[in-house]
Amino acid sequence: MQTPFPPYEPDGPDMGRGPRLREIPFRMLIPNLITVLAICAGLTGIRLAFENRFELAVAMVLIAAFLDGIDGRVARLLKAQSKFGAQMDSLADIVNFGVAPALVLYVFILDQARSFGWIAAIVYAIAAGLRLARFNVISESGVKSAWQKYYFVGVPAPAGAFLVLLPIYFGFLGMPIDKSTAFPAAAYTMFIGFLLVSRVPVFSGKGLGRGVRRDLVMPFILIAVVYVSLLMSFTWETLTLTAIVYLASLPFGARAWSKKYGVGAPRASSPKPADATDAGARGDDNRPD
Repeated sequence: MQTPFPPYEPDGPDMGRGPRLREIPFRMLIPNLITVLAICAGLTGIRLAFENRFELAVAMVLIAAFLDGIDGRVARLLKAQSKFGAQMDSLADIVNFGVAPALVLYVFILDQARSFGWIAAIVYAIAAGLRLARFNVISESGVKSAWQKYYFVGVPAPAGAFLVLLPIYFGFLGMPIDKSTAFPAAAYTMFIGFLLVSRVPVFSGKGLGRGVRRDLVMPFILIAVVYVSLLMSFTWETLTLTAIVYLASLPFGARAWSKKYGVGAPRASSPKPADATDAGARGDDNRPD
């Protein structure tokens, strides 16, 4: 029995069906599920901010940044890179690292600065998008300089999302939320946006991930335990101190880059094509830019 609305088959019944569906290994779905969870966390953070539940809102934004930062690594670990995942990850980056932090910050304090606060939020969100676009272009070129193994070009987007929330951390510690603090917070927000799109070399820590000396294993574990304990017991104080230390370290990282790779430094090796891991479908450690 024919239906009143037959399927659209412009080139015949066989040509219009497209490729046959086949099963996809479950491991291929795991990175995409993590990306979806990250988007859900970022959007939930925006909702919680509008409901004036700011502590949960900040927590959701930071969770979104964390999930968005590990999905690419999980994909490489499971050998589950895909073009679909790359496109989805790019869309998640602008939500979690750009839009969500900007809106949460605006609802918390930037609205006190009226139009200037809104402009600051827009500048930061657009800066995050520009950084992502620049990173995608660099990844597609397949060419990397030697120093890019150890340094980011500008502050990475996940770190930017963490840093731009510093006025909220101060607010939780008792800083007054009014016009006297809203305008400096707006200026700070635009400053972080500038760091995202700048060409300031930022130490990435990739070189530290190759191994740990045996005599440093125990101290490293103890330091990690102490930091996590402080984060659990004194959350906002620890986040505030971490953000300040990160900002203070930027000039030292740029200075180290200048000594090793800048003008007058010994010539580094010429740029070479990035391997499949560096320019893969879901990017490298600098993927969420």
